[in-house]
Amino acid sequence: MSRIGKIARRTFLFGAVAVTGGAAFGYYKLVETPPNPLKPTEGAALNPYVIVDGNGVTVVAPRAEMGQGISTTLAALVAEELDVAVEDVTVIHGPPAKAYFNQAIMGAAFPVLEYKRKDWQEDAAHFIGNAAKFFNMQITGGSSSTKDGYVKMREAGAQAREMLKEAAAKRLNVAADRLGTDNGAVVAPDGTRIPYADLAGEVAGLEPREVALRDPSDWKVLRTSQPRTDMVGKSTGTATFGIDVRVPGMKFATVRMSPRRAGMVTFDASDAILMDGVEKIIDLGDGIAVIAQNTWLAIQAAEAVSITWADASYDGSTEQHNAALVAGFDTEPNNTGRDEGDVTQDVAGTEVMAEYTVPFLAHATMEPMNATALYTGDALEVWAPTQAPVRVRDGCAEAVGLDADAVTVHTTLMGGGFGRRGEFDYAVIAARVAHEMPDVPVQVTWSREEDMRHDYYRPAAIARMRGVVDGGKPVLLDAKVSSPSATHQAIGRMMGMNMSGPDAELTAGMHDQPFAIPNYRTTAHIADISVPMGFWRSVGASYNGFFTDCFIDELAVAAGADPLQFRLDMVRPEHAPSAKVIEAVAEMSNWGSALPAGTARGVAFTYSFGTPVAQVMEIAETDSGIRMNKVWIACDPGVALDPRNIEAQMTGGCIYGLSAALHGRITFEDGEVQQYNFPDYDAVRMYNAPAFEVRVLENAGRVSGVGEPGTPPAAAALANALFALTGKRARSLPLSEEYALIN
Repeated sequence: MSRIGKIARRTFLFGAVAVTGGAAFGYYKLVETPPNPLKPTEGAALNPYVIVDGNGVTVVAPRAEMGQGISTTLAALVAEELDVAVEDVTVIHGPPAKAYFNQAIMGAAFPVLEYKRKDWQEDAAHFIGNAAKFFNMQITGGSSSTKDGYVKMREAGAQAREMLKEAAAKRLNVAADRLGTDNGAVVAPDGTRIPYADLAGEVAGLEPREVALRDPSDWKVLRTSQPRTDMVGKSTGTATFGIDVRVPGMKFATVRMSPRRAGMVTFDASDAILMDGVEKIIDLGDGIAVIAQNTWLAIQAAEAVSITWADASYDGSTEQHNAALVAGFDTEPNNTGRDEGDVTQDVAGTEVMAEYTVPFLAHATMEPMNATALYTGDALEVWAPTQAPVRVRDGCAEAVGLDADAVTVHTTLMGGGFGRRGEFDYAVIAARVAHEMPDVPVQVTWSREEDMRHDYYRPAAIARMRGVVDGGKPVLLDAKVSSPSATHQAIGRMMGMNMSGPDAELTAGMHDQPFAIPNYRTTAHIADISVPMGFWRSVGASYNGFFTDCFIDELAVAAGADPLQFRLDMVRPEHAPSAKVIEAVAEMSNWGSALPAGTARGVAFTYSFGTPVAQVMEIAETDSGIRMNKVWIACDPGVALDPRNIEAQMTGGCIYGLSAALHGRITFEDGEVQQYNFPDYDAVRMYNAPAFEVRVLENAGRVSGVGEPGTPPAAAALANALFALTGKRARSLPLSEEYALIN
């Protein structure tokens, strides 16, 4: 990020982007290519993804960096074709623009089970993904960033390389095909080196052409672990997250919004306005904003405001929500994700039935919601840690009565997203506050309490499972889930309309598993609950992974089979790459070996976002409680573009899942969330986290995501280990309610 200041203010302006004395390259193979948002200035030729100017190479990333390492992977994809070291590339986030639509995230909705897709079906899904441009889906999420950028970013680098060679050929008066590239320079046959930066002006006006991509056998950058492009800044405290934005003349603000997501009846700010350093208190209709000289003062003043809130507009208590979940099973199925064989027939064998429940969850990002805005009357500038910059732009424009073209959005680094920053409410509030303070930049930071109580929560859910085993194998699985639809809510907010219809995400992680079970059905029922909900890391698979795999463990016990071998025998005939991750985790953990007294292991497997993941959890009884000793993880993302980063994502995803499994629970009373901060919404800490060992395989063939697939098996692996240790089956979360774990 060190060069962003040199580019951003004068030579690279987000919104109407310009690069002076440089060139940007990129090629997007679409029938109707969206317009390039990078507007050229005199002497420059631009395209969306790669900039070469006097400072060197800059990659314009279409996806946001929120700790998942995507800025490094996107840079590596370009660097591989452009013959430049990743550490010599600067990465900046692209402006809100149709050109940066996420093709992969929409293609994932193709109605064929992902693990069963043939090549032509994958091509069809890719083609359908083009529709994302019509919905301005510039979104980071769904573990789609690598898959979406896998070809387009390499193409951009290859196009840039050949254009630079063409420019050098004209200067040297030699044929372009006699030139090579190496370490950021074009190399002539006699060894003459021309740095890319020196060719930036000469490449202007050249047209990109189709270029063959390098064979993976020739890769030098990809498949090797790269230095994180954001690590120096994050390690030294110089990286700019949303909460770190500083603009000359800035004021600081916070908000208190209705804890019941309703209106505000009255408020009395007479005490708060008298506090030294408090400058203004704004009536937002559904809450108040306090503007002060610093954030802590603003938060203290906001707490001093006496407010009477209106009643909630949705069912007010967890007891009512649980009743609605049960009633959901009496409704017609919203969708039948899978229906093979006949689960209604009498099947010989041992029958097992179980009911599982999970609560609402908050995202609990370490960086609370925040955004900075500057309103000047005819324009609005917003700095936001966002997963969806187009949504931020359009939402803020509407809030202050401007056209979208009058809004500039800077996407910053973010301290965790997990789906929460795919929403845009926090940025809209900042725009509304700035509207009341024209010509003054205002940073609005939510307190942790406001953040926790105004989330868009992961839905609560109940699963009713019925299975039959015979001859040591599963012969029937009938799985039903009742949950409100986060998809209907989240997509409705995105599209600005009421959404309905089948929601396949309700059974994600349940219907799409590579299980060779002859009679296999999954159905989803929508519970009538209107609590604000949204996408949460791994979405439906986050709870269905727990439901499904724990029940598979119950079936293995009923069959008298080894739990790992039971899964392997079920998966192997259906999907070989999934079987190989189970085999790998068995080898890594030395599954089946004798364990010390008071020690046990559990295994779990979930296929999600195109990536099969198997985990083995080892736990042990201690005088202080049950300790998580170690987790072994095997995964297969198809192509291991950056093995160390994949390992980090698998580890982080598992920890996130374990935190939710152990502690996560959002409850309601009188329409208000009862949890306020980390003391009552805890997470796994360093002292009680297990050790990790990760193995990355490459048998799946197609590149897939890694940010989310590590989360779904985590709760099941721990729950299954707890059963192995205690003989008590966990069928509800959080686990700390039933087991004495170290916390």
